[in-house]
Amino acid sequence: MTPTIALLAHDTKKETMAVFTRKYAALLARYRLIATGITAQRIQEATGLAVEALLPGAMGGDVQIAAEVVAGNVIAVIFLVDQAYARPHEPALQGLLRVCELHNVMLATNLATADVIAASLRDTRSAHLIFNPISGQGNSQQALLTIRQLLTVELHLTIHLTTTEVGAEHLAQTAIAAGADLIIVSGGDGTVSAVAGALIGTNIPLGVIPRGTANAFAVALGIPVNTQAACQTILAGMTQVVDIARCNGLPMILLAGIGFEAETVEKASREVKDRFGPLAYILAGAQQLNEQQAFTAQIEVDGKVSEFQAAAITIANAAPPTSVLAQGFGQVIVNDGLLEVTIGAAQTRVQAIAAMLQLFGSALIRVAPNREDIICLRTKQLKVTTNPPQKVVLDGEIIGTTPVEVECIPAGLTVFAPPLLAAPTAMAAPAAPPASIEDNAEEWFQES
Repeated sequence: MTPTIALLAHDTKKETMAVFTRKYAALLARYRLIATGITAQRIQEATGLAVEALLPGAMGGDVQIAAEVVAGNVIAVIFLVDQAYARPHEPALQGLLRVCELHNVMLATNLATADVIAASLRDTRSAHLIFNPISGQGNSQQALLTIRQLLTVELHLTIHLTTTEVGAEHLAQTAIAAGADLIIVSGGDGTVSAVAGALIGTNIPLGVIPRGTANAFAVALGIPVNTQAACQTILAGMTQVVDIARCNGLPMILLAGIGFEAETVEKASREVKDRFGPLAYILAGAQQLNEQQAFTAQIEVDGKVSEFQAAAITIANAAPPTSVLAQGFGQVIVNDGLLEVTIGAAQTRVQAIAAMLQLFGSALIRVAPNREDIICLRTKQLKVTTNPPQKVVLDGEIIGTTPVEVECIPAGLTVFAPPLLAAPTAMAAPAAPPASIEDNAEEWFQES
């Protein structure tokens, strides 16, 4: 819900209220406005603002406002009071004063204090939270309450809940149109990816409060997976500019997996993830090791095509060490303007297990593995075609089958995150990426 401002005025102060709201109309337009009977009408006539008209004061409109304060919906009450000429039927100050004190809500009773509230609102950032209530294993209502309590100390928070009819991308676009200073997403990697895609090129910073099964994007960027710590990271205000990508036109913050990884994700159903959490992927992967078949893959890079046998192909923009199949270089650099491509060509189950163990170990020490059945590539874009067609998982969601085209968007996303770990000198991106990519591609093509 959009933060609410409540407006009331005694009869002799209604014109003063109209003048005040005209003065701050642009600011007030960012909020949900509620007002008692005649006051609401006068504000609408003076400003054209949308105002939700409650009952007149004499009929309990002030009680309705008090209820909104108690419910936690109101961030400020502006009640222009005429102490000398107030009439018995007009709203009383004492009841509103009491609930505002109890619930720590700003209350103005004259123009001077109303101006102070307006100045405070103008200097406070407007944040929109996009919350996926079905993400994670915990109590989503309690999680939302905690997030709200932590963030509203410094931010004016508008809350949007995803539904089966209204997705995260649409809600992000709504927040952008509303002039959000920052957008916060709470859910799994799929929800984060949808919101991030809407923010490409906007310079609006993204806050991430992880509540998914794997939370790979948060882990890759060092964002805490604990709700309180994630909120504190956002409030601290430090941002990092990172790459993002598009896969078949869809946003990609993490990776696209072809073959083994996609089959593994599909086996890890929501029921299994709810029951076992991240262990669901390990169980599904162990099962898939016995079933995975090699396929013929054609990879086109810079106009050159290579064909070979593979069991898994991973194209990564960002990935934590636990995304084992993305670790062909020992790490995935999130701000180098390039995609890291890892091609697994293990022919047996034993070879596949050995390769994954070595990839995981390489990620822990951030050094590339040395195996003939692991082929690695850094490039800004590529196209992958397979025979037979293979399932594709994008940021944790199955999106269909090959072919896929992936392109990196350098520095396309700003995220609230701690400082990124510097890449070791040996792992730095080449000074002239196009030439280096072409040279590497020729070498891989010869080896394959």
